[in-house]
Amino acid sequence: MGPFVLVHGAWHDSSAFLETSKILKKKGFSVYTPTIFGNRHGDPKSTGLHEAISSIESFILERDLNNLILCGHSYGGMIITGVADKLENRIKRLVYWNAFVPNNGECLEDMVSTAFVDLLDELTEPDGSFKLPFDIWREHFINDASYGMAVETYKSLNAHPRKTFSDPIRLRKNPSEFKIGKSFINCLEDTALPQSEGWHPRLSEKLGFFRLIQVSGSHEICYTNPEKLSQAILEAGRD
Repeated sequence: MGPFVLVHGAWHDSSAFLETSKILKKKGFSVYTPTIFGNRHGDPKSTGLHEAISSIESFILERDLNNLILCGHSYGGMIITGVADKLENRIKRLVYWNAFVPNNGECLEDMVSTAFVDLLDELTEPDGSFKLPFDIWREHFINDASYGMAVETYKSLNAHPRKTFSDPIRLRKNPSEFKIGKSFINCLEDTALPQSEGWHPRLSEKLGFFRLIQVSGSHEICYTNPEKLSQAILEAGRD
């Protein structure tokens, strides 16, 4: 199985998958954890969605990766969808972990509440970036962690380019039309989105035929339970 390419979400970088990738590698799998352009230190915060997608596309092409399992977390769902639209022949299966599933012409902000978009407007800085407030991180993103872990993991977050949320994705076909395998990992205590407008089935059903893997945990089990996440990824990626 694999290789695995694990694509992080907003405010994160490749370090979010550090423990998960270690576990998968110990099990004998090949794992890559690129950082999306716009989330690396020194990247311009004017970065748009097309540039972000292209960075992961280039990562795969430069390493000539094939038959891969491409997993995206949260905002990373936008990225893996755009990559799959261009490199479908290199991908064996897409795995969306509590991730956004866009159709052609949609942006991430189309899939969240107007209240959240209003909050983004308030948080966006002149350079085009915005940070996630700690209280939202603590109560909605990593609600299954101790306070100490919430504080420590929050330090790893970075300012995220807003344009990647507002840019519409351009696809030749929608995810439901992809001819490759698709899976959706749904964490049952994930409250990063309001439960009335949650991840599954509202977003997962846009995949058409897909495999559903459900596990307990928050939006950030990459920190709170990487063993459980690694097992979910293996179940999602198996034949």
